Amino acid sequence: MRLGVDVGGTFTDVVALGADGTVSVGKVRSAPGSVPPDLWAELKRTCGGSDAQRLLVHGTTVATNALLERTGGRVVLATTAGFEDLLWLRRQDRADLYDLSAHHPAPVVAREDVIGVAERATPDGVERALTQEEIERVVGLVGGHDPDAIVVSFLFSFRFPEHELRLATALRETYSDTPVVTSYEVLPVFREYERTSTAVAEAYLRPVVSGYMERLGNEATREGIEELRVMASNGGTMRVAQARVRAAALALSGPAGGVEGARLVGSAVGMSDLLTLDMGGTSADASVILGGQPLVQTAASVGGLALSLPQVLIETVGAGGGSIAWVDRGGALRVGPRSAGATPGPAAYGQGGGEATVTDAAVVLGWLGPEHTLAGKLTLDPSLAEQAVAKVARAAQLSLERCAQGIIEIATATMVRALRTVSVERGVDPRNMTLVAFGGAGPMFVCRMAETLGMRRALVPPHAGVLSALGLAAAPEKLEFVISLHRPALELDQGDLDRPFSELERDARQELPDATLMRFADCRYEGQGYELTVHVAGAGSAIARAFHRLHDERFGHADEERTVEVVNLRLVGARGGVSVQLRAGKAGQKGEISGSRANWDALTPGTKLIGPFMLDSVGATARIEEGWRGEIHASGAVILERL
Repeated sequence: MRLGVDVGGTFTDVVALGADGTVSVGKVRSAPGSVPPDLWAELKRTCGGSDAQRLLVHGTTVATNALLERTGGRVVLATTAGFEDLLWLRRQDRADLYDLSAHHPAPVVAREDVIGVAERATPDGVERALTQEEIERVVGLVGGHDPDAIVVSFLFSFRFPEHELRLATALRETYSDTPVVTSYEVLPVFREYERTSTAVAEAYLRPVVSGYMERLGNEATREGIEELRVMASNGGTMRVAQARVRAAALALSGPAGGVEGARLVGSAVGMSDLLTLDMGGTSADASVILGGQPLVQTAASVGGLALSLPQVLIETVGAGGGSIAWVDRGGALRVGPRSAGATPGPAAYGQGGGEATVTDAAVVLGWLGPEHTLAGKLTLDPSLAEQAVAKVARAAQLSLERCAQGIIEIATATMVRALRTVSVERGVDPRNMTLVAFGGAGPMFVCRMAETLGMRRALVPPHAGVLSALGLAAAPEKLEFVISLHRPALELDQGDLDRPFSELERDARQELPDATLMRFADCRYEGQGYELTVHVAGAGSAIARAFHRLHDERFGHADEERTVEVVNLRLVGARGGVSVQLRAGKAGQKGEISGSRANWDALTPGTKLIGPFMLDSVGATARIEEGWRGEIHASGAVILERL
C-alpha cells in the first residue's frame, strides 16, 4: 500500500493507494511547524485497518520555509581568492525594473563567513596550484567560524574538480560532524554564480532537512511504515538517505506532487496539454504540462536564492482560501498575500479568526455553507463570515455582496496572472489547452479562470481536494545527473555522446538499480545566455534538429543556419511509479440534472450539468459558471466546456 501525505498551510491531505490502484482519502488540520498530531490516526483510518506493507511518500515544505524564513544553518564558504563577493554581485540585474529602491534578498551566508583560498583554475587548466600549506591554513580558519555546514566552491571546478575535492577531504577529516558540500558534487556545470549559490543553499538546508527527516523517520517507523520517501522538486521521489544529501532538491517538494496528480488525471481522460492550478488555504500554485509531461526548468529562484537544480515549473501566488482581504490607504480592495492559515483560519471556521478571507467571501455568496464539514470536524458559520466581510465592505464603501464578489474577482485575477506566467510568458498558448483546477478551493474558480484566459475547456479532477497527495503516492523514484560539455552539436558523433553518458549511467545504476534511463541535452544557439533541454535520440545532428523545433515552439522562430551548442548532458533515472484506478460512482443520479447543487460523489458517468451549478464533494467544492456545461467522466472527473 502506497501512502501520500501533503502538508499544506491549512490542511494536511492523505491518500492511500491499494495494490489494485484503488484510492482512499483523508484530511486533517495542519499544525504549523510540526507533524499534525492527528496525522497517524488519519493514516490508519484511510488504510482501513490493512496490514499490507506501507510505503509513505511525503511532500514537505521544510526546505521551502527554511529558505523563505531564513532558518537554515550557519554556512562558511571557501571560494577562490578574489571572488569572495560573488554572491553579493549576483547577475547585476535589478530586483524590480521600475523600483529603484528595491533590493535582492541578502545571501544566506554572512560576508564575514567567506574565506578566500589561494588557488585558481582557468578553462584550460590549473593556473595556481592549491598547496598543502594553504589547505591547512583554510582548515584552521574554518573552525573559528563555528559553522553548521561548510561549502567549497572554486572557479571552473566543474571541469577541474581536484582542488575542491582535496580541500573537502581535509575539512571532512577535521570536522567529521559538520556537513561539507562541494559545488562539483552538487552541480558540476558552468556559471559560477548559480553553481555557488546552489551549493550554498544545499549546505544551508542540510542541518534543517536532516533533523526533520530523522524525526519524521522515527515517527514513521513507530507507526509501522515500511519505507519513507520524500518528493523532490523535479516531480520524483527520493529515499530519506538520498534526501539528506540533496536537501536543495526539496525546495518545491509539496507543489510538485500536485502537478504529478494532474498529469495522472489528464492521462485518465486522454488530455496531455494542461494548465494546472492548485489552490489551497494559503497560496495557489500554477504549472503547465505539455505532451503529458510537466515542464521542467533548471534555473529558478526560491526566497531570492538562485537554485539551478531541475524543478517542475511552478509559479506560486498568495491567493488561497485563507488569503485575507483588506483595504489599502487609497481605499482599494486587496486580497493576500497574508493568510489566516490553519490557526486561527478564516472567520467562518469559528476558531477565533476575525479577518475576512476568500473562504468567507464564498460563504457570503452561498457557495459554501454550514452543511460542509471540513477536516477536524470543522463546520462553517455564515454569520461570522458575514461579520468579517462586512468590516471590509464598510472600509471599501461597498455592499456586503459586492465586496464578497470583489474578493473573489481579485483572487481570480491573481491566479490568472500566475497561469499567464507559466504559459503565455513562455510561448505556450493556453487557448488550446485544458485548465485543471484542484485543491480545496481551486474548483470553485476554474470556469472564471478559464474564461479570462480565453480557454474553452477545463477539468476538475476526482479527489480534487487531495490531488497533491494522490500525486505523491503514485510518483516514481527519480534522480537526475548532469555533466558539462560545451561542443557544437554538429561536431558530436554517437561516440562523443556515449562516453560522457556512460559515466552518468554508471552513477545512476548505483543509486537507482533497474531504473529507466533517459538522455537529455541542454542546448542553445551559440551566443545565447539561456538553454532549452531536448531529448537525446541520436547523434549531434538529431539534437540540433530537435532544438530548432523546440525553439520555434517556445519562441515562435528558429534559425537553422545558426550553430547549435550542446552545453550540458543530463541523465534522468526513474523507477517505481504506479497507475491509479480513477472511477466514478456506479449508482446515483444520471442524465441531465436540473437545479443548482448536487453531491458530486453520487453522480454517474455521462451526467450533464448546466451552469450555474455547485458540486459538493469530500474535500472540495466545484462551481460551474453560467455559460458552461459539465459532464461526469468515467474517472469521476468533471469535464467542462464553454457553451
